[in-house]
Amino acid sequence: MSETTATASPAVRTPRRRAASVALTGARVVLALFLGFSAVAKLVAHASAVESFDRMGWGSGAMYVIGGLELAGALALLVPLLAGVAAVALAGLLAGASVVQLTLLDPPNAVMPALLVVLALLIARDRRARTAELFALLRGLAPRRSGQWTNR
Repeated sequence: MSETTATASPAVRTPRRRAASVALTGARVVLALFLGFSAVAKLVAHASAVESFDRMGWGSGAMYVIGGLELAGALALLVPLLAGVAAVALAGLLAGASVVQLTLLDPPNAVMPALLVVLALLIARDRRARTAELFALLRGLAPRRSGQWTNR
């Protein structure tokens, strides 16, 4: 095997790549905590969350759904096999939050969710090998036509 092929392999990790992965693991935990606290505020109907959803005209149902999605995403970020998929899903949720801030609430506050979108996408990119592993596992457990589950 040539040296260029060995260094191009995703299995070979340079010290810089390892350092970035460690930093993104820390960022994953911080993002999970941030979203967890945000979710709890919505799920317990904290006054600030209720006020924001009232200003948007969305009501409490949307607040609970978004809080539930945030909590599910935050928890999934902490599971290594689910972190990549969770990061992609949360990037979509955070992009929506940024658009809502721009159009319905306070445009200057749209910066924070937009920055978190970038962070979530970096996490998703870092976890892409585990995401591929997750999809391979799911394909391996596909249902047969008879409706029985099998491990192919």
